[in-house]
Amino acid sequence: MTYVKASAVLPEELIVEIQKYIQGEAIYIPKPEKHYKKWGALSGERKRIDDRNDTIRKAYKTGVSLDQLAEEHFLSIETIKKIVYSK
Repeated sequence: MTYVKASAVLPEELIVEIQKYIQGEAIYIPKPEKHYKKWGALSGERKRIDDRNDTIRKAYKTGVSLDQLAEEHFLSIETIKKIVYSK
């Protein structure tokens, strides 16, 4: 997070209005929700997990047991069940 001087980006009238509520403090103004990125989107971790889960589902459909999938992917059987039985 970077700090920006209010007078450099906001009109004077808006600064005066904000000063009615807060002065000399740092405030955080969040970006709109439509600009949020999902967890792992920037690092690629979300895609890696989605690919792993697809691999697990395909293997299960071909007959690989839950125990074997848990061992191969270093996950608990309960986690494997959640992956296999989810949409």
